[in-house]
Amino acid sequence: MKKKNIEELLGFLLLRLCMAVIVVILCVIFYDIVSKGIGSVTWEFLTSMPKNGMTAGGIFPAIVGTFLVTVITALLAVPLGMGCAIYLNEYASDNMVTRLIRLSIRNLSGVPSIVYGLFGVVLFVQFMHLGTCLLSAGGTLGLMTLPWTITASEEALKNVPRSYSEGSLALGATKWQTIKTNVLPYAVPGMLTGTILGLARAAGETAPILFTGAAFFLPFLPENVFSQFMALPYHLYVMSTQHHAIVKVRPLAYGTALVLIALVFAMNFLAIVLRYQLRKTKKE
Repeated sequence: MKKKNIEELLGFLLLRLCMAVIVVILCVIFYDIVSKGIGSVTWEFLTSMPKNGMTAGGIFPAIVGTFLVTVITALLAVPLGMGCAIYLNEYASDNMVTRLIRLSIRNLSGVPSIVYGLFGVVLFVQFMHLGTCLLSAGGTLGLMTLPWTITASEEALKNVPRSYSEGSLALGATKWQTIKTNVLPYAVPGMLTGTILGLARAAGETAPILFTGAAFFLPFLPENVFSQFMALPYHLYVMSTQHHAIVKVRPLAYGTALVLIALVFAMNFLAIVLRYQLRKTKKE
C-alpha cells in the first residue's frame, strides 16, 4: 500500500476509535441513570406535588417551572437574536466595528453560566426591582442564550448562496423583500435548529437561575411571572448535594435526572424533525 493510503486508513481508524470511546461513555452514563431512575418515574411522580421536603410526592411544579422559564427565554432570545443576525449579515458593513461586535458575541458564548447568573441578579433582581421570580430567571437565561442564537442564525444566513439575493435585487426588489422571500426561507431551518439547541442547553442550566428565581421546595405552581418557581436542574442539584436525606431521596434524584434528560432529548429531536420538514418543504 502507498504511504498516503496507510496514513488515510490510520486517520480514519483514529477517528472511529474516538467516536467509539465517546459513544461508550455516553451509553454507560445513560444506562446508569436509566437503571437507577426508571423505577421512580411513575405517573404520580410526574403529576403530583412534592411532599415532606421532597422525600415523597412528585416533581410536577419543577416540570411546569422549567417549561415556563424556557418559554420566557425563547420570547427574549429568539426574536432579538434572529433580528441581530439578520442585521449583521444583511445590513451591517464589513468594518472594524462590525468585526468587534461579532468577536464580542463569540466571546459571550463562552462566558461561564454562573457569571450570567450574577449579572442577572444585578440587572433584573436589583436594578429593575423584579425580585427573584420567573421573569428574572427567564431574562437571565435569555441573555445567556442570545449569543448562541445570534451565532447560529448568522451562520445559517451565510450558507444561503449570494446569488439568491443578487438575482432578486437585480430584478428591482427592495432589500427587505429580498431577505423575506429569497434568503429567510432557506435560512430558517438552520436558524431554528440552532435556536432550539440553545434553548435545550438553557433548560438544563442551574447556575443562572440559582440566584434569580428558582426555589427547591414549593408545593404549588407559580401564579404569575413574578412568582418564584421550581425547576428540574436546580431541583436535581439540591437533591444530589444539599438535601438533608440524600441517601433516601437518591432514587428520586435519578428519576429527576432521567426526566430532565428526556426533556433535553425531546428538544433536540424536535430540532432535527423541524429542520428535516422545512428542508423537505423547500425542495417540494
